[in-house]
Amino acid sequence: MCDTTRRGFLMGCSAAIASLAGARFTSFAFAAPYTVPEHDVLVTLFLRGGMDGLNFVLPVAGPDRALYETARTALRIPISGADQALPLGSWAGNTWGLHPGGAYLHELWQEGRVAFVHACGMDTPSRSHFDTQAQIELGTPGVGTTPTGWMARHLMTDPNFDPGAVLPSVAISSTQQTAWQGSSSVVAMSNRDDFLLNTGPSAWRDAQRTALRAILETGTGYLELTGLSALDASITVEQNIAPSSSYIPANGAVYPSGTFGSSMKLIAQIIKHGLGLRAVTLDLGGWDTHNGQGAAGAGTYFRTLLAQLSQGIHALYTDLDGPAGQNYASKLLVVVQSEFGRRVRENADAGTDHGHGNVMTVIGGGVRGGLYGTWNGLAHEVLYDGADLPVTTDYRQVLSELMVERLGNPHVGQVFPGFTYTGGLGLAPMFHDTFEDGNTDRWSLRVP
Repeated sequence: MCDTTRRGFLMGCSAAIASLAGARFTSFAFAAPYTVPEHDVLVTLFLRGGMDGLNFVLPVAGPDRALYETARTALRIPISGADQALPLGSWAGNTWGLHPGGAYLHELWQEGRVAFVHACGMDTPSRSHFDTQAQIELGTPGVGTTPTGWMARHLMTDPNFDPGAVLPSVAISSTQQTAWQGSSSVVAMSNRDDFLLNTGPSAWRDAQRTALRAILETGTGYLELTGLSALDASITVEQNIAPSSSYIPANGAVYPSGTFGSSMKLIAQIIKHGLGLRAVTLDLGGWDTHNGQGAAGAGTYFRTLLAQLSQGIHALYTDLDGPAGQNYASKLLVVVQSEFGRRVRENADAGTDHGHGNVMTVIGGGVRGGLYGTWNGLAHEVLYDGADLPVTTDYRQVLSELMVERLGNPHVGQVFPGFTYTGGLGLAPMFHDTFEDGNTDRWSLRVP
């Protein structure tokens, strides 16, 4: 009995070291809990599988509506009735609507907090999920061997980055997304409990921590230093972040059930607890709709998935919204993108195949809502390969604008090698001034 107990205890310590050593912190700086951060928090949400942007944000009137209806006889979103598209207004010669599954997102649109960039993406032809996802996350279109990801390079070059923050960057995943490749500051956790020291009976917990600390303090190598830092971070998370099941969101926010909703709750809690969060990545998969995609009816596949996405974003924003002094939403910046869009014409299996241009969405308290980009229409002669929306706005243009205008990082050329930033689309209503001393971290409101 004694030998078994001792073996289990040591196995728990070993497992904890292995799980904790993947994170690295240098020192620990805490902001006061429930204090709005001074900096924006970037949440990058990747829709794995290739979302159908043309049924997400679609023409409801104008010259492209007839072309849309001809291409999508089964999948087209109606302009009247219970499942009609939600109004977005006029842009680029058409009147536009939002898929009814995005009803929660439409509420934020009406508040002026949502920007859609249509015909956006990576303008390097590829219909491979894996190649396109990797190149987008590496930030080097056409090159899949870059050793570091764009998010890693952003934090490495961000003049405002605080390496002493407790949780400056988090990958909500069991493994780090490619965007973090090469980063030494990101913590990967699929949920709050997975990051805790919870091996063996709870009565062993304090003893395990003491034993772990004693073991780690005997060395000065990478494993020991990162293990110590991660051990402290794990304790911090346990003490500050409530389990998803017991967390009570503010303002009556209702998160969707399941993993995605729990992930969004976790983001809200970390922001509220002043742990120095600057950047988050998370995924929502299931968008590869080759068959059975469904149009607008309740319970159809695409609508159900879009409703989950829409509700999760709305709940996060609502949870963080509040009066002056508690308006965390004013510092929230959510970017939603997918590897590519779908073909303009539906296929014979009531679905859509891999396409090219897509919709990129930006949501936040400091976002100037609207429709952005360059729209060439749906006529056959302007489509990419005669079948897809062309990419008329490089996705790096959108991310660079947010980096420069909202996050205060002017080093676009280092984050996106080979890309030149010549100015934004106007969806980020702040700008930075460069002074004679080279300081760029003093900010002013842009007057519309």
